[in-house]
Amino acid sequence: MIKKFYNLSLYLINHRLARYLFSGCTALVVDLVLLYIFVHFFRVWYVLATTLAFMVAFFVSFYMQKFLTFAEHSKHRVRKQMTIYFLVVSTNLGVNAILMYSMVDIVALHYILAQILASGLIAMYSFFIYKHFIFYNE
Repeated sequence: MIKKFYNLSLYLINHRLARYLFSGCTALVVDLVLLYIFVHFFRVWYVLATTLAFMVAFFVSFYMQKFLTFAEHSKHRVRKQMTIYFLVVSTNLGVNAILMYSMVDIVALHYILAQILASGLIAMYSFFIYKHFIFYNE
């Protein structure tokens, strides 16, 4: 068990795409758990719950992408990076809401499955943006 964890750790250290997926999956789990809690325990409308969960997952995602995925440790650019990242994530939030509405109300998918699909689509184009426009090395 410890050897498997060690091997996974080495793999994550050496592969940016693996770190991106790990960071993204961690943020996704935060997002999905909060979505579930908001909908099932607090009876929040799923679109509003999606928005709230997405915003909390934003901070998890930003810090994991900056420091773990792209190993970009500059402190002086954090404000600018977070602003641009927030703009990208805000756009993603709109895309996410449209996808959620479309998949849940029109296609009749379960909201958790819809969120997983929407997150996967958003993750694909976001990697390129993060790598080339936000967390690039100067």
